[in-house]
Amino acid sequence: MAALALLRTLAAACLAAAGTMAQADPLEAHIDKSDQEMSVYLDDALIHRWPVSTARAGKVTPSGRYRPQVLKRMHYSTLYNNAPMPFSIFFHGNYAIHGTDQTEKLGCPASAGCVRLHPENAETLFNLVREIGPENTLIVIRD
Repeated sequence: MAALALLRTLAAACLAAAGTMAQADPLEAHIDKSDQEMSVYLDDALIHRWPVSTARAGKVTPSGRYRPQVLKRMHYSTLYNNAPMPFSIFFHGNYAIHGTDQTEKLGCPASAGCVRLHPENAETLFNLVREIGPENTLIVIRD
């Protein structure tokens, strides 16, 4: 993936110029529930910032630090009427980061607990996790 190689080269150059140490995990997805935003870091350099939807009132998106457990290009929810969940990255039981067809709600709490992304952004993240490896990916969710 030429684009990934270019991003890593640029990230390494930024780190060298800043004189900072790289994180232990090359790929990190930070989800801020207060801001309804995801920031994606590759080798400690910010490469993407996207709006998300986390849990609506009465539901919960768990906070904490997680590793991707299962990646599924297309998943249909057995809990919510076979709702499509493209580019699913399951990180804690039934909780996943995935694409949504309800893009107009991104930036606001709207999910049953998963982290929703625009499908194009979900595909980008999914491909990054596959390329870097789930064992080298950290998902951080904070209130």
